[in-house]
Amino acid sequence: MSGVSAVRRAGRAVRAYVRSAPGTYGWLLILFVTTVALHRMSPDFEEDFLRQRSTNIHELSDNPVRVLFASAMWIASGLWLPYAALFTVFHAQAERWLGTLRWLVVCVAAHVLATLISEGALLWAIQRRVAPESAVNTLDVGVSYALSGVVGVLAYRIAPPWRYAYLAAVLVFYGVPLVTGRTFTDLGHFTAVLIGLACYPLVRGCGKAWNPKETLAALRH
Repeated sequence: MSGVSAVRRAGRAVRAYVRSAPGTYGWLLILFVTTVALHRMSPDFEEDFLRQRSTNIHELSDNPVRVLFASAMWIASGLWLPYAALFTVFHAQAERWLGTLRWLVVCVAAHVLATLISEGALLWAIQRRVAPESAVNTLDVGVSYALSGVVGVLAYRIAPPWRYAYLAAVLVFYGVPLVTGRTFTDLGHFTAVLIGLACYPLVRGCGKAWNPKETLAALRH
């Protein structure tokens, strides 16, 4: 009976955690459905289907609002489980801390602004013949810019001096690909992190920052 009780308690804890971050897990549910749909498409149809929902220069010029929304509902890699883990670690924590509305503001700001800045940089490269003209139709869908923005804003969730170690790790993680790869997506991810950091006004009044030292001390006792 004790084992059954433990399972029930764990189940209640999981349900309570999911209910505490409805935006995160509602979004994950949509991504699960769309990922299943992608796996049922032929490769050629899938590429054309995603390109029509891509935030590339061509689609942004014709249907900016539609593709900015639609692109955040699909995962080009078709791998849902890694994003389920990342959403739980980052998005759910941010939503529980900030509240659903503020969390959503961070997500939208990072997704939209990082997309426009990175695609603007790509357009600049095309105009100067640094990138091929075919790049206007580059496939660009996914949720990584919103995720990067949330990773950035979560720096304020951690108390100093731990915050600075977290921030240094984040800047290295996103900065190294930008320096070595210099693709428009690398620029978009790094920009999204900076946008998340710029969302500091949204974190005011959201409670005391988490101190890992206090957590460790509590666990020892």
